[in-house]
Amino acid sequence: MKQLTGLFFVLFAVVVMQTPFVGADEWSQWRGENREGVWNETGIIEKFEGPEIPIRWRVPIGSGYSGPSVADGRVYITDRLDKPKQVERVHCFDWETGDQIWSYTYDAVYKIDYTAGPRANVTVHDGLAYALGAMGHLHCFDAATGEVVWKRDLNAEYNINMPIWGIACAPIVEAENLIVQIGGKPDACIVAFDRKTGEEKWKALDDNASYSAPIVITQAGKRVLICWTGANIAALDPQTGAVHWLYSFPSESFEIAIATPIVNQNELFVTEFRQGSLLLKLSPDELKAERIWHRKGKNEQNTDALQTTMATPVRIGDYIYGVDSYGELRCLDARNGDRIWEDLSAVRKARWSNIHFVTHPVAADNRVWMFNEHGELLITDLSPEGLNIISRAKLIEPTRDQLNRRGGVTWSHPAFAYKHVFARNDQELVCANLAKNEK
Repeated sequence: MKQLTGLFFVLFAVVVMQTPFVGADEWSQWRGENREGVWNETGIIEKFEGPEIPIRWRVPIGSGYSGPSVADGRVYITDRLDKPKQVERVHCFDWETGDQIWSYTYDAVYKIDYTAGPRANVTVHDGLAYALGAMGHLHCFDAATGEVVWKRDLNAEYNINMPIWGIACAPIVEAENLIVQIGGKPDACIVAFDRKTGEEKWKALDDNASYSAPIVITQAGKRVLICWTGANIAALDPQTGAVHWLYSFPSESFEIAIATPIVNQNELFVTEFRQGSLLLKLSPDELKAERIWHRKGKNEQNTDALQTTMATPVRIGDYIYGVDSYGELRCLDARNGDRIWEDLSAVRKARWSNIHFVTHPVAADNRVWMFNEHGELLITDLSPEGLNIISRAKLIEPTRDQLNRRGGVTWSHPAFAYKHVFARNDQELVCANLAKNEK
């Protein structure tokens, strides 16, 4: 009996040691679990101890716009090298040490603008990791070993009308389907594959692709895929590709939608650089949508609306917070689109100036962590009364591959998992501890 008891405790200890954090948040895809940009971990610091955040580990990588994904004790990131030839790479690192677990390289000749590297986060689900490159190379890996399970060259197969900035929308898993927005022709803007085999399941819409990642919501008791394409906000059946409803919202010149749609209490909000802000009412009883309001200015510089370049806004109650086209942090009244306030203290004023927002509701109702393009992390409260910056510190240095202006930028979205933050620039991936009373 004593031997069995001892064996039990040894096995229990092994399991605990191999589990990153029981009950800890992961960040397995674009904008975290459910793509909502919400971080629910407790025991997180309330302010920074100094002007720079101590780094737990850092590893060298190449350039890229994709953010890190964190799942099952591993960190995934993609990058690009252009010498001695053009390749894209998918990397997997140990979350605690930064040690490389595996890496995969494939040829990828870019024929797009802004060539710093892949755009889409790796999506990790049920032991598989899905990586979609800027030119449409789609790979499914064994998430633990890096073995290629299946792959497809979507540009070659689907005659993509390639967006000027390449393929950017992170793949999304729904049940047994892996769904991508690629802008294939004909009628292959959205394509679903069997997530385990790569077999095509369905394709839909003849729209060009945008850069806005799809999400899955529940409407009228059904699972609904929401895709903001180059021409429409589209609601599809994620199992068949059947169109439930379309709301026409075409770009004014070329496809430029980047921010992810956000949903709150049967209302769907989108914002775009030239078309401004749009709020739709989603019927709770049937699959349809109608406009509540649409606000835009004379142009992206002369507007009281929110005309976002990249940043996905956050909604807290009846108010929407986001970054306008020149870095103006703005608060909108979600009931009518009116601007409540504007603030220029979170990021410099410059064309396409950017902040990524992550809400942390377990800390406080209005608590929002911001990562700006200077590489700073900000702990803030957002309310109709204004922006309250509680603490700010440098996490990572800006670099010039993503944008060779104003000393460089950090445009990639960070990941928040295991009480740590993971961020990248064009030269390195870093991990920093954000746990309270831990070093």
